[in-house]
Formats: sequence, structure tokens, C-alpha cells
Amino acid sequence: MSVSVTSPSLREKIGQLLNVGFRGCHASEVGAVVRDIREHHVGGVIFFDQEMVDGSAGKRNVESPEQVKALIAHLQAQAKVPLLVSVDQEGGRVNRLKPVYGFPESISHEELGKLGHVGETYRHAEATARTLRSVGFNLNLAPVVDLDANPDNPIIKGKKRSFAADPEVVARHAAEFVRAHRALGVVACAKHFPGHGSAKGDTHLGLVDVTATWHERELVPFRRLIEAGLCDMIMSAHVFNAKLDPDRPATLSKRVITGMLREQLGFKGVITSDDMEMKAISSQYGLENSMPAALEAGIDVLCFGNNLSYDADIAPKTIAIIERAVQSGRLSEARIAESYERVLALKRKAGLIP
Repeated sequence: MSVSVTSPSLREKIGQLLNVGFRGCHASEVGAVVRDIREHHVGGVIFFDQEMVDGSAGKRNVESPEQVKALIAHLQAQAKVPLLVSVDQEGGRVNRLKPVYGFPESISHEELGKLGHVGETYRHAEATARTLRSVGFNLNLAPVVDLDANPDNPIIKGKKRSFAADPEVVARHAAEFVRAHRALGVVACAKHFPGHGSAKGDTHLGLVDVTATWHERELVPFRRLIEAGLCDMIMSAHVFNAKLDPDRPATLSKRVITGMLREQLGFKGVITSDDMEMKAISSQYGLENSMPAALEAGIDVLCFGNNLSYDADIAPKTIAIIERAVQSGRLSEARIAESYERVLALKRKAGLIP
């Protein structure tokens, strides 16, 4: 079934708004995601090196550079609209393409920040982007622009994912990271809006409240990147901040996503959610509520790592939920079309679509 970029169906548009994780390293093992790409028009896939369901930490999508390149080529060959193929390749501990699989060594954002030289950040980011490009990735879910704002933060500070505590320093390093990726044709994604650095908890495990710790300076790196025209994609955080929205976490908050990021900061690119299966969202809201709520808030791409829990049918289930939300009048077709056009614009900018 072919997807028409000029006159797509509602289902085709919705499919382009999904970024889905999958199981398998070889063409013979990835039937479920091939079906999602062919039949459900999924617009993006995300790679992991390890299977995390039930703490098994077994093999997921990565064995070697040659294997990854062949798998990406196979998946792209199934797509009528070329896929955004993404990975979390920040460097250091958050690093799916590890030396053990034959990929180059990388260093963390924290280590780059401590070197104190943005030229070094560019050099290391350029090496990362070259590695990604060489095997077929076109989207790196990095840089992290959260501030090193809480020494007890388990997921940012604990994994050395922040360049610095000073937002201007973070912005300068992040800008070079993005420039290096752009030079090699890889899209970068700044994360996690509106800031995860001051949090005391991990949104993978449950709802994290930053009401008492978050500060407006956490917006500075996002603002600087947007002002410099160095922001094609931003990832939301699943943090809750009663000062910004007393009812909903950022990913599901129209005040935060549309009000702050779109209207206040003037961001016109693609906004992706963090993994919608993180407990901060999945345990509180469930799929039926969270999918439409995220789109209502202004999210363009819904990310399902499919690795905190696994469901081979997550894509068709999500599409059906969003379709029902449109049919019931909760979401308008115009809202879906708006995000669809942003995704296509990004694919054009990345050279995936003529």
C-alpha cells in the first residue's frame, strides 16, 4: 500500500506521528515492525542495544556496525515515506552503540563540559554523528540540555548527562553538538523540556514533581538554541510542576508544550515526547488517556521505546486510539495534520524527502 505525501489518509498521517521500538537484529526477526511500517505507515523507529523488559538485559537491535547498517537499510526499504531512524547516542553511559559491539568509544556530556572547550565538544559530536551516519541513523536523541542542578538527581547527574550547572555554558556546548550533527546530515534533538536537571526522581519509575526545585533558568539552553536556529526537534520531560500546570505533567500539558515552548519561546520545529511507556505517564494515565492528551498538549511525535514493556501491537493500538479520539471530536483532523506537516517538513530538511 503506497502512502501519498500529497493526499494521505487520516491513518497515514497518524502513523507518521509514531516513533516505535522493536525487537530483532536481522531482517528475519523484525516482522512486527515491518508490518507497522508497511501497513500502519509508522514514521520512525528507535534502536536499543539491550532488552530491558523483566530486567533481562538481553540483546535488542545492535550486534555490530555491519548488522545495524543492514537492518536500517532493510527497514528503510519497507517505507513509502522514509523513516526517521533514531537512537540515544549521548555519549558516556547513555550510549547504545558501544565499543563492545565494534563502535568507537564516546564520552559523556559531563566530561565534555569539564574539558571546558566547545571545540572539543564539536569534535566529539562530529565523531558521533559520523558513526551514526555511516550505518544509517538520521536522528540522534541528544543533546541533553538539562542543567546539572541537583547532585542527587539519579537520571541526569547520576548518569553524567549534563554539560554544566550554568545554563549559558550548557547552551554553548549544546550548540556545537547540534552544529556537528547538522554538518553530517544527522538531526539532533534537545531534551528534556522544560528541564529535568533539578528533579529528585526518575520519570522511568514514576511521577516526578519538580515544583519546589525547578527554576526558569532551566529554559535558557532551549531559548538559546531556538534563537540561534539550531533546534529542529525538542523532547518533552514527563516532570510535573504545579507552578507551570497544576494538573498535568509537561508532556500532557498544553500550558507547557503549546503555551511555553511554542508561544513563549517561539519553537516551530517538531516536539517529540519522551517514552510514553515510562511509569510517570503509563502508571498515571494509561494509553487511552495519555495519547490524545499529549497531542492536545501540542506533542507532534509519540515515542514508544517498547522496551520498558513490550507490545508487538503498540503501533496499531495507538493509531486506533487516536482515530477514535478524532471520530469522537476530542481531537480535530486539523490538529493531526499540523503535526504531520511538521514531521514531513523535518524529513525534507533532513534530505529524506525531495
